[in-house]
Amino acid sequence: MKAAWIIAKKELRTYFTSPIAYVVMTVFLVLVGFFFYSLLMWFNSQSLQAAQNPYYAQQMNINQMVFGPLFNNMSVILLLMVPLLTMRLFAEEKKIGTEELLMTSPISVGQIVLGKFLASFLVLAAMLALSGLLAVFPFLYGNPEPAPILCGYLGLLLMGAAFLAIGLFFSSLTENQIVAAILTFGALLLFWILNWAAGSASGFWKDVLNYVSFFQHFDNSTQGILDTSDLVYYASFAFFGLFLTHSVIQSRRWR
Repeated sequence: MKAAWIIAKKELRTYFTSPIAYVVMTVFLVLVGFFFYSLLMWFNSQSLQAAQNPYYAQQMNINQMVFGPLFNNMSVILLLMVPLLTMRLFAEEKKIGTEELLMTSPISVGQIVLGKFLASFLVLAAMLALSGLLAVFPFLYGNPEPAPILCGYLGLLLMGAAFLAIGLFFSSLTENQIVAAILTFGALLLFWILNWAAGSASGFWKDVLNYVSFFQHFDNSTQGILDTSDLVYYASFAFFGLFLTHSVIQSRRWR
């Protein structure tokens, strides 16, 4: 584990000594801030209209009307941002020729893969933590329920971890960072929209497509539902992505 942490610290230094982390985090936070502001202004306008109708006012819920849509928007933004975080992790090593030094070091392939994954995961966690500061305002001026918000952020973190593992795998396949980013985005988008295909399917295939789709599992967390099957799904997806990455790097190490 110590070796993996050394790799992670090296990757973190690379992230923050180049524009990558700053650009990705800034774009992510600006987009999240825009959606949050828009949803909050819409909620306020609805609240003013509801003041004339007590029954409608009782039905209003800031968690469902603001944070639920916000988490869905954030998941789409992550789908765009994660490929930018992972595209260089192995592709750059291969392109500049430092991969051979890494492969001949006494560090195991598993530690290398885990270290790079950990670095990108920490950047992702920092992005989500910074966006979480926006939730301070509703708590200061309103009364949202904290549990659904925490579940939503946990869902984003778990889904982001699965995204990172997939991105790491595609980065290990090529030395071109742009190709790695495009492949990652395409794969994530495919798994994201499988629930659309499920709408036109039936029986066994409908259940399979719903289970494989990212959206189906994330939808529970936006409603404050923490289902064990969702946790297993994201953990399995992340493990499978890291396993594939390990297999690719291991095969190159023994050539």
